[in-house]
Amino acid sequence: MRHSQNNRPIRREISNEHEVRQIETQSRRAATEDTAIKCSDIFRALPGQDKAIRTVLTKGVAGIGKTVSVQKFILDWAEGKENQDVQLIFPLPFREINLMMDKTLSLSDLLHDFFPETQKMEISSDEYRMSFIFDGLDECRLPLKFKRNETLGDANKKKSVDELLMNLIAGHLLPSALIWITSRPAAADLVPSECIHRVTEVRGFNEPQKEEYFRKRISDQSLANRIISHLKSSRSLHIMCHIPVFCWISAAVLEKMLSRAKSGEIPKTLTQMYTHFLMAQISIKDTKYTEKKDKDMEMIFKLGKLAYVQLKKGNLIFYEEDLRECGIDVTEASVYSGLCTQIFREEFGLYQGKVFCFVHLSIQEHLAALYVHLSCTNHNRNAFDQITKQSLLSKVMDWFQLSSSEHVSLSELHQRAVDEALQSKNGHLDLFLQFLLGLSVESHQILLQRMMMLKRSSFDRNENTVEYIKMKIRTINSPEKSINLFHCLNELGDHSLVEEIQQYLKSGTIKEAKLSSSQWSAVIFVMLTSEKKLDEFDINQFVGENNKAEKLKVLQNLLPYLSSLHSLSDCGVTDKDSAALTSILRSNPSQLIDLDLFNKKIRDSGVKLLSAVLEDPGCKLDKLW
Repeated sequence: MRHSQNNRPIRREISNEHEVRQIETQSRRAATEDTAIKCSDIFRALPGQDKAIRTVLTKGVAGIGKTVSVQKFILDWAEGKENQDVQLIFPLPFREINLMMDKTLSLSDLLHDFFPETQKMEISSDEYRMSFIFDGLDECRLPLKFKRNETLGDANKKKSVDELLMNLIAGHLLPSALIWITSRPAAADLVPSECIHRVTEVRGFNEPQKEEYFRKRISDQSLANRIISHLKSSRSLHIMCHIPVFCWISAAVLEKMLSRAKSGEIPKTLTQMYTHFLMAQISIKDTKYTEKKDKDMEMIFKLGKLAYVQLKKGNLIFYEEDLRECGIDVTEASVYSGLCTQIFREEFGLYQGKVFCFVHLSIQEHLAALYVHLSCTNHNRNAFDQITKQSLLSKVMDWFQLSSSEHVSLSELHQRAVDEALQSKNGHLDLFLQFLLGLSVESHQILLQRMMMLKRSSFDRNENTVEYIKMKIRTINSPEKSINLFHCLNELGDHSLVEEIQQYLKSGTIKEAKLSSSQWSAVIFVMLTSEKKLDEFDINQFVGENNKAEKLKVLQNLLPYLSSLHSLSDCGVTDKDSAALTSILRSNPSQLIDLDLFNKKIRDSGVKLLSAVLEDPGCKLDKLW
């Protein structure tokens, strides 16, 4: 796994995009401002850095390799290869700490519960050099309210578990101990930046490593080459291959399909890939265990409900009470996780209690979408209404999978799903929406025929959904949200807006075109999803060289794209345009490190605006010409 550290002062970057969309942007950036760090060097200062590093926060999207990095660190230490100045390492995953959230105990008691072999050790003394690893901050269900935290310096004093953790992370408890926290980006701000001395990021597979994975995974090199070529032909699939788990899913599906199927049947979208994966896993289970195939469908539906309910809550890990809430018997879940380990698994941790999870967040999102889709098509129910206002009657109907007498239109369901996703502050429903819409395409009715009880006409509902999405693209004031809606149109097979813009760009006539808001959103989508690296930008491609007023509009319209650039030059900026430039530099996150303002007419007011931004320690600009 590739760890990288940004060499600038720590700046908390919060995004309202789904983490998959963040991977798209990262995939085209050169790592010019980052420093590669080995797992074993996570607490070592870089050359020229004098300040000791106590607390490290490592970010990374789900399945990118954070836990594997933690395991590698511990293994190298246990085998005597690295970090031998540390005598004790305490791995404390949040998914297991959650099981103790209602307890009141001391830090010493907590460690004795998790690690009984430490019973005779004096944890609070300086005799041992210790490291605490808190893996999965995004899975934490404890109320980490650092601003209200009461300072605690005694490791033998009893407090709530969340208070113990906050004081340990903040350095009040065991200030000499090393702390490593891992998290998905969305939860990284739960710990205040003043408590963090280093922020690193796990980047997953780079381009050579993607190909290396498939060549090692697939013994037939000719087949491996065809798999790689197919994934490269679909931008959305190729980007996802930065995540190791997705490479595994793709290999499992494509190894069989490319060796026997016609090219028209090969998955080209994310929904197709995940549906093929799900059906393949069910088929494998049926081959080994032929009895009770109907129970499989029932269990998949229940798991889908679990996936959906917990996705809405933002949870990736579940406990016994969560399963019971969705009508799943814990023993039944344990048996099913043993039979179908590629979808759902049960984990036994250091502490007493079972923890359940899907193999990857994207599998949870796909199953959640499948549950909502089948609730509508099979049972005539709107799952969104069940979550928001679940009556006793609807609970009984859901428990026994009964159908509603009221007709539920799929197009109305899709429109409700679009609205729900757009209201999400961190984009956590974006991929779910993409899957839900993709499941309504005709090809999926064939794939899901084992699960479908009723067949519905797809043309009208998808046409209505497409028009609704295009209307939203025209009216919403969020380029990030618009980008996800274009991915949704792609799942539905509608490429009209994108093809129109591609023709403008190809012919060079975009300068003359009077673009609407939805067309500008399409421009951003096309540019952000192109294979071209985000290195520099020439504004003269979009507007005449002497049209200063129009250049300002272009800068404002393309802000999400420009924020992803490393270099911005020849943009015809004048004093009036300084506000647009400061917006780019202040955007969170902005990647601009090279800005050429040579020979530009910027007066005092513009200079003052730019100076204020440049004084911000979080500004990444390295070169100003």
